[in-house]
Amino acid sequence: MPADAAPRVYLETLGCRLNEAELEAWARQFRRRGCRIAGSDEPADLLVVNTCAVTAEAVRKSRKLLRRLKRAHPDARLVVSGCAASLTDADLGDAGIDLVVDNADKDRLVDIAADALALPAPRTPSPDTDAAEALFARGRQRAFVKVQDGCRYQCTFCITTIARGAERSRPLAEIIAEIDAVAAAGVKEIVLTGVQLGGYGRGLPAADAPDLAGLIAAVLHHTEIPRVRLGSVEPWDLPAAFWRLFEDPRLMPHLHLPLQSGADSVLKRMARRCRTGAFAELVTAARATVPDFEVSTDVIAGFPGETDAEWQQTLDFVAAMGFSHLHIFPYSARAGTLAADMTDQVPEPVRRGRARALHALGAELKATRLRAQVGRTLPVLIEGENRDAAGTYAAGFTPSYLPVRLRGAPSEAVGQIVAARLLRLSDDATALEARCDTAAARADRQEPTDTGFANAPALS
Repeated sequence: MPADAAPRVYLETLGCRLNEAELEAWARQFRRRGCRIAGSDEPADLLVVNTCAVTAEAVRKSRKLLRRLKRAHPDARLVVSGCAASLTDADLGDAGIDLVVDNADKDRLVDIAADALALPAPRTPSPDTDAAEALFARGRQRAFVKVQDGCRYQCTFCITTIARGAERSRPLAEIIAEIDAVAAAGVKEIVLTGVQLGGYGRGLPAADAPDLAGLIAAVLHHTEIPRVRLGSVEPWDLPAAFWRLFEDPRLMPHLHLPLQSGADSVLKRMARRCRTGAFAELVTAARATVPDFEVSTDVIAGFPGETDAEWQQTLDFVAAMGFSHLHIFPYSARAGTLAADMTDQVPEPVRRGRARALHALGAELKATRLRAQVGRTLPVLIEGENRDAAGTYAAGFTPSYLPVRLRGAPSEAVGQIVAARLLRLSDDATALEARCDTAAARADRQEPTDTGFANAPALS
């Protein structure tokens, strides 16, 4: 690394929002050591990659990314962490890796890399500046905040429990301090992330450690961040009075609730803790209680033993739920999981065909949810610029996490929340076409009500 210049660090991740949250934390810590966060089109002295192993395809993509980055930056040192780097069977190939940091040690990755690769000593931090610049340098406007890690449950298909280990939660005061820092630096939206968000509080020493509801109440009460989102939440362990939290319009009306299958017999083989009846009741309660509530989900296609009849049950249930977005995974056997040793594995062509059918259904459902919003004015966080066949547009999301394309928005709107008039469904039926509604005094959302967050957990 050049001695007369700040080391340039390029960070990349694959997989979940938790990986993204960890990458953001590393970026801040590298900056506090005097390093500069490099963009994708800049030279780099150090490459840091957070890998994924949720499927065999994710491991393949991780391996491909490492090779590509090393070709583009042949003289850079390469540090690798994440689930693919933590599993003994995940072969990452010969990509010139200089340092591997196991998931168990990834919170100390920057210190470990500094010792091994002779990085500069830490400087006096400027938390607000570091929090924003490390994020914006990577072209991000929404900050991911890691609140817990690990999972106690043993879904038969899941490798993450093995790769991530036991549950542990971050102290509440530490989470609030991170949110305050990014908010003070101009970030408008945070996403609370974890492997099992519903397990927040487990692993903390205090007997009265808050649960997920207490965490959310504390964030809403003790911070002024304009928008709060939740990452993926399993459809169990949701605490009492959970839906009442959404009375505060800063808590965005969207949840990603993993379903995995619409057939109870398959859910039993998966060792899932929620059957379709309870899942449907949960979604019905959310939509009845929270205005404009949207639900996205995960579905696995071709789980071992899945019959045509079971697959049809999944298609029917997904259609009945009317999800706003589907994350679809053709089943991938992962060594070390119980499902990998199950008999009656579904042939790959069948798995792929079922995934294609589900993609088609998901596109129809998404278009329906989007079309229902046409004519409204909603607050949209502008996250960047993009292009399609019609030209350049500003990309963002409604509070319900529906994608929006604003034409003619000024470049200074990036990172800001603007009132957007939703005009029509986009030509490709994947987003809402919109324009800035400068005449709107406020967007079409509820005013805050007395949610009782004055009783939120105190910070210690």
